[in-house]
Amino acid sequence: MADTTDPTVVLVHGVPETPALWQPLIHSFRQRGIDRVRTLAPPGFGAQLPADFSPSADAYAEWLVAELERLDADGAGPIDIVGHDWGAGHVYRLMAERPDLVRSWVADIAGLLHPDYRWHDMATMWQRPDVGEQVIEAMVSPPLADRVALLTGLGLPDDMAAEIAPAINPDMGRAILALYRSAPESALQVLADRLAASDHRPGAIITAADDAYVAADLAPAVAERLGVPELRLEGQGHWWMVSDPDGAAEQLVSFWSSL
Repeated sequence: MADTTDPTVVLVHGVPETPALWQPLIHSFRQRGIDRVRTLAPPGFGAQLPADFSPSADAYAEWLVAELERLDADGAGPIDIVGHDWGAGHVYRLMAERPDLVRSWVADIAGLLHPDYRWHDMATMWQRPDVGEQVIEAMVSPPLADRVALLTGLGLPDDMAAEIAPAINPDMGRAILALYRSAPESALQVLADRLAASDHRPGAIITAADDAYVAADLAPAVAERLGVPELRLEGQGHWWMVSDPDGAAEQLVSFWSSL
């Protein structure tokens, strides 16, 4: 990796999101003197979905490797990567396959890797043929105002919802279906086993105690299996980087300071 003194923080988001999600956390980082921050937008999620890109879990793993190699070539220096939602899934895959590309990692929704985990209701609908297409059509086809309302109903602030909503389009819908259908629960357990057996970099699990999509009580066992600390955010839900950016920044900066 490039020989640069200051690490670069790399943030990777998930579904149905764009890099706008990280704005409050980036602001909190800057207040703490952390200015080397980059966001990576997976194809279809705030970035163009090329016609020749097959949006499977394998393809996104290859995409993330390529992006980190590009950052290294550009002189980004040591990388501290943070993954949220499916971005966390991409980070877990990275640590199982290419841990050499980062200095450290942090990811949420660790319950994804627990043997008792079952996909949430919306994910199971996306994974079903025909049903998934109908659900996605109802998600991406309404007027922009309705897509904004969808995001505010999920708990995002009005201004952030308005920034993300235009990206909820047919390309994102196609990416959602392919991604979830490439990741049945059996594949998650294969990933969990590979990650546990890997020589991954220093890492941590960030747990939002009130996450509605992945039960927080599954995270401690995963953290213990991986031999990493758990950074717990009490009273916070799935979008912890929006609802408590200062608390999250404090936890992350403390972790990085310990490396």
